[in-house]
Amino acid sequence: MTDIYQSAIRPILFSLVKADPEWAHEQTMHLLGWLDRTHESSSTPWLSSQLHQAFCLSDVRLEQTLWGLKFPNPLGLAAGFDKDGVAARIWRIFGFGFAELGTVTCHAQPGNPQPRLFRLLQDRAVLNRMGFNNRGAKALADRLGAIAHQPFEPIPVGINLGKSKVTPLEDAATDYLTSFRLLKPWGDYFVVNVSSPNTPGLRSLQDAEQLRIILETLQQDNQGQKPLLVKIAPDLEWEAIADVVMLAQTYQLAGIVATNTTIRRDILKTQVITTTGKPVTEEAGGISGAPLRERSTEVIRFIHQQTQGKLPIIGVGGIFTAEDAWEKLTAGASLIQVYTGLVYSGPWMARRIMQGLLRKLEQQGLSSITQVVKQAQASTE
Repeated sequence: MTDIYQSAIRPILFSLVKADPEWAHEQTMHLLGWLDRTHESSSTPWLSSQLHQAFCLSDVRLEQTLWGLKFPNPLGLAAGFDKDGVAARIWRIFGFGFAELGTVTCHAQPGNPQPRLFRLLQDRAVLNRMGFNNRGAKALADRLGAIAHQPFEPIPVGINLGKSKVTPLEDAATDYLTSFRLLKPWGDYFVVNVSSPNTPGLRSLQDAEQLRIILETLQQDNQGQKPLLVKIAPDLEWEAIADVVMLAQTYQLAGIVATNTTIRRDILKTQVITTTGKPVTEEAGGISGAPLRERSTEVIRFIHQQTQGKLPIIGVGGIFTAEDAWEKLTAGASLIQVYTGLVYSGPWMARRIMQGLLRKLEQQGLSSITQVVKQAQASTE
């Protein structure tokens, strides 16, 4: 099948009309929101069926169970794409095995001033300084509560929690806890995001003593009811990552998401942001996409070795192809996520990656993705 997104739509949006990235994302979410609202109605089941047939690839070899949740495949949508859960029910139609909503904050907030989202075409990357723009935890809880009992084929849904910008750092734990309590009934797993570079001071919460307070507060309330993970930055030193791993084990976290965006600029080919005319070194924000691939894999491998493969990892950063996905899985990730790769590769991405993973399994003489994870674990013992 010809990929019309890569052959026609992307060149038009990115290069010909040079559509503003945030505008393009908003239009995409409006369309997906409409599909989510109507896909069970009598007028659109045919469309949903056609999309499912075009974009999905189901195979028992791709399935695994983690935290008591069944994942039809290891590829998930990363946080940041569907902040307010407007398309929560239909990510499965596009071939994803799970979706992580958010980042959501206790208080609704508009995010940082625009422009705040930029494509770095030379690097197959995105620079973002969105600043956790979202409608707030209560609005997401109301949205998920309203659709909870409607019939659809579910995939696991994670919720990524961030600190509200208006909340002082010393009150961060209470801020996270308020969001968690509102959303606990509706998320299959939760991620504590202390690693975005776009909320002032947030990354300081990765410091062991600061993070300890947040994790202790959440786990006291959680009492093992929901899998709780922490998302870390790729820019941490090895010693700081080891500290996070130790805390994750101490507070019996379900896993670690590795990694968020990077603030490094020395890995980029892009020198100037065309939209603003400023050097990329003068533009605030985090870099996602291909430049992050190698570092995120290194962090995954380090965490995997530190924990002897006993702490599940969601690997994210620079995944565009099945080869990229396989690299993360063999480094020790149990699950993987994409965001920027989806922007560049379009809606056929998940299907292509699943096809590639099945080929890899056949080449390696393996019968399932679970075996890949187990082999990676065995290599650390």
